[in-house]
Amino acid sequence: MRIKKSVSKNSVSYSVIENVRDINGNSTTKVVKALGNEQEIREKHPGVDPEEWAREYAKKLTEEKKRNSEKVIIKQDPNKYISKGNKRSYNIGYLFLKSIYHQLKLDKICKEITDRHNFSYDLDKTLALLIYMRILHPTSKRGTLEKADDLLESHSIEEQHMYRALDILAKESDIIEKAVYKNSTAIVERKTELLYYDCTNYYFETEEAVGLKQYGMSKENRPNPIVQMGLFMDGSGLPLAFVINPGNQNEQPTLKPLEKRILKDFQLSKFVVCTDAGLSSHENRLYNSMNDRAFVTTQSIKKLKKHLKDWALNPSGWHCVGSTQVTNDKKKKQSINLNNLDLETDTQIYYKERWMNENGLEQKLIVTFSPKHKRYQANIREKQIERAQTKVDNPSRIEKKRANNPDRFIQSTHVTNEGEIAQKSSHTINSAMIDKEAVYDGFYGVCTNLENSPAEIVRINQRRWEIEESFRILKNEMRTRPVFLQKDERIKAHFLVCFLSLLTYRLIENRIDESATCCEIIQTLRDMRVLEYTNEGYIPTYTRTDLTDKLHNVFGFRTDTEIVTIQKMKKILKQIKNINSTHF
Repeated sequence: MRIKKSVSKNSVSYSVIENVRDINGNSTTKVVKALGNEQEIREKHPGVDPEEWAREYAKKLTEEKKRNSEKVIIKQDPNKYISKGNKRSYNIGYLFLKSIYHQLKLDKICKEITDRHNFSYDLDKTLALLIYMRILHPTSKRGTLEKADDLLESHSIEEQHMYRALDILAKESDIIEKAVYKNSTAIVERKTELLYYDCTNYYFETEEAVGLKQYGMSKENRPNPIVQMGLFMDGSGLPLAFVINPGNQNEQPTLKPLEKRILKDFQLSKFVVCTDAGLSSHENRLYNSMNDRAFVTTQSIKKLKKHLKDWALNPSGWHCVGSTQVTNDKKKKQSINLNNLDLETDTQIYYKERWMNENGLEQKLIVTFSPKHKRYQANIREKQIERAQTKVDNPSRIEKKRANNPDRFIQSTHVTNEGEIAQKSSHTINSAMIDKEAVYDGFYGVCTNLENSPAEIVRINQRRWEIEESFRILKNEMRTRPVFLQKDERIKAHFLVCFLSLLTYRLIENRIDESATCCEIIQTLRDMRVLEYTNEGYIPTYTRTDLTDKLHNVFGFRTDTEIVTIQKMKKILKQIKNINSTHF
């Protein structure tokens, strides 16, 4: 601290000031204490030289500050207006995202890419900003820049640099994925012995089909061009690798090329691939029966050959999961007939299994039956039948029939009893269709080449919900669609950013032991805001909760004190940037 001497025509005034820098490195001064003019000082302290006394007082305040972490006293004038256009409120929830970003060493990855391409803009800050905002304020790339001022740290990124960065990120996508996977193993255990693969698609707000944007079977039934995303997730629930394909491409051939890249770049060789029925082609199953690989996939019972379907639906020969019967000192599985069950109250799961060899592929078929799920499916269908009956009573509301559309239960007749074309169509509920569908209630099929117990196979398959949840997070929380970009390279880069954002979120979720839902975590990060008090620090305006405590404890810094001084905030930012992955 030092004194400031202000000389006017009629007097000389003194004050104690100190130099301060904000978190962005901008230097300024603040008045610590106004000491008054020379006359006032002589009146209060007779016989002293005002300037010498002021210097001694400044020295005293400096020593006191070093000895004590004194409380910050904030004085506000209720009659003074705040400065027009001066931003005072900032988001600091991104600091946890920033910590993961540096844990994954994405800043170093960006530096290596920059050195190879020799461009001038800051790829590191651009990628970081894209990831933070994809989670906190998902919007267009232009909107991302507009929203970026909401973050505590300032930036100097220009829109043109952002689009140039997307072109580079697309070229380096595979390298980034490979490096991020390697770096993530220092943060968390990655259970790569079990991999899940699934596909989804994302629509564009355009009617032009060109490049990756093609018309196909939209999973949201939208009449727009789409692009297809294939995603591998490991047994830890973390995204591993992804691929982008044209929207009109069949899903099944997308698995092998991405899996080959995992084998080569990620140096993984022994794993089980779990997919749904739509991706489990005969070729994919054969491919994952080679070397040390295996597969677990859902199997539509409706699509089984007749003799296998008859076996699967036969009420005899079932066993209860975990149940055994002791006979002659040996454990023997107890055989159960489904006709003897109380289907209205039973909550157990039953199974039967058999091996089959077809077209050179030996695999085990496991069929499970759940009375509870049977009741659930029957209840859903009853509601659909009620909706179908309402439409029968009002035929103008009948739509094109689809798999889960209640209109599939409506039978329409367009001819008279004499075989002539009727002037008006008649509509009735198709009871045969209802009975045919009800046969499969409660049944579920899985195929595998593993010799594990049925309970273990079913457990592996049941975790497919996590990759489906990942797609929901991308679409709903991170608003991955609609896609507004036009060039294929930038579309790929957009999905790379979404992939890295999903990985960042999943790592945070993992570190807090999945103690909160996705909505709770992301909303908490969005709500963590502070109010800047010029030259002093930042006052938290968010609600402290068990979740914010958990985040602070896990990441090793606190932003929930009554005020976070500028110096303390600088230390937090430095700690995050230089954090060692072994911290976790």
